[in-house]
Amino acid sequence: MEHLAIVPIVLPLAAGAVVLIVDEGRLALKAAIGLGSALVLVATGIALTMLADASAVTVYRVGNWPAPFGIVLVVDRLSAVMVLLAAVLGVASLAFSLARWQRAGPRFHSLVQFLLMGVNGAFLTGDLFNLFVFFEVFLAASYGLALHGSGGVRVRAGLHYVTVNLAASLLFLVGVALIYAATGTLNMADLARHWREAWTGDRVLFEVGGAILGIAFLVKAGMWPLCLWLPGAYSASSAPAGALFAILTKVGVYAVLRTGTLFLGADVAASPSPGTPWLVVAGMATLGFGSLGVVASQELARLASYCVLVSSGTLLAAIAIDIPALTGAALYYLVVSTLALSAFFLLVELVERGRRPGADLLAVTAEAFGTESGPEDDEDVNVGAVMPAANALLGVSFAACAIMLAGLPPLAGFLGKFAMLDALFQGDRVPATSWTMLALLIGSGFATVIGMGRAGVRRFWAAPGTPRVRVVEMAPIVLLLVLCAALTVQAGASMRYMNAAAQALHSPTAYIGHVLGQR
Repeated sequence: MEHLAIVPIVLPLAAGAVVLIVDEGRLALKAAIGLGSALVLVATGIALTMLADASAVTVYRVGNWPAPFGIVLVVDRLSAVMVLLAAVLGVASLAFSLARWQRAGPRFHSLVQFLLMGVNGAFLTGDLFNLFVFFEVFLAASYGLALHGSGGVRVRAGLHYVTVNLAASLLFLVGVALIYAATGTLNMADLARHWREAWTGDRVLFEVGGAILGIAFLVKAGMWPLCLWLPGAYSASSAPAGALFAILTKVGVYAVLRTGTLFLGADVAASPSPGTPWLVVAGMATLGFGSLGVVASQELARLASYCVLVSSGTLLAAIAIDIPALTGAALYYLVVSTLALSAFFLLVELVERGRRPGADLLAVTAEAFGTESGPEDDEDVNVGAVMPAANALLGVSFAACAIMLAGLPPLAGFLGKFAMLDALFQGDRVPATSWTMLALLIGSGFATVIGMGRAGVRRFWAAPGTPRVRVVEMAPIVLLLVLCAALTVQAGASMRYMNAAAQALHSPTAYIGHVLGQR
């Protein structure tokens, strides 16, 4: 168990390197290596989650160099559950790609493995420089996945995605350099110790570096107005890439949460920035913008992309309010919404398969000009026609995703939103922020119901098709939805775990002590 913390980084790195040198014609071997690596990552994530729940914080020192001089990996409840979540999405994406997407372009399996390596490293690292390194690793892999396949739309959206994220990476590097110039260290626990001891160094330089670093994180998290690149890039990507991209915005949210609780917590003697209220406003603006996009979207892929913004906005607003119970509920919602979004991105391709190009535009035009044909206009009405089994399964999965993303009872999306509202309305005096958050959460739910309901009627009721769906494509969607159902049934245990993770985040004394005090 001592070396388990480094497995989520070394295993996909080794698997990606092996797959890279295997000839492109041996796709079966590549798929077996990639899927096997992802399954081992799932088992590792489960083991790390159990380890974190038992021992709270585990520190792995690469080369046994003490902090803050050496590289450290830190496993706590939050990082362990995020590693497990990334592994599950990796399995679902790789399994779905076996049908056809692994043949749409070269190096697909290597790109997925390197993306998982970078994401896992970002969750586990204990210093800012290696956080930058792992950000660049998974971003470089995501560039290839965003461009995977063919088509001018995908190339244009992918290049836009690459340009924006390269600019964010430059800001990230500048911010890290300024923080190092001000403090002489990049170890996050060591930086937090400085602030808790009322450090008297170059405070202004640290604040500027922290602000620049925060902008880089928020670009990746999809905060409005820094998120205008996201709907086009995510909707143009292939289905397996979109399913994996569902967790990339959560990496930005994780970075904001991790650094924010270390440097901006209530127990910090000299808080470096009063920016948390602005983050609440920005998160609410992102939530509102995403809700409007969900209502306005006529294509399923863009609707899914705006649902990503709704999830990010909800999380950013929730974690910016310094309430541990609210953070715990937000972490539960993070896991549930990410699983549902990943399933929805995979489902979009199957639902849209077999539809005529421009069918959505034709449907909107018909509605606008009142030229829709009714049953009385159809001479060959087939009253009581039986829906094919594939359509029935797709329809049930679509309804489950809609209920989950809208936050309707009785599934886990409702439980996560209800827990957040319950945490907001504790105490005798309820601030205006809580009422605004209540209105936005309910409004986003209504917007998702409208957008998903309209899309479902058009695809399953008004003009149902009969797409060909393979078992290997449907199985990952069912797996993700079953996991959402399991989180609903086991909501009590899941909430206990997330609340413990939130308490540790808001009181990071144990995190700092384990990183700096052990050899």
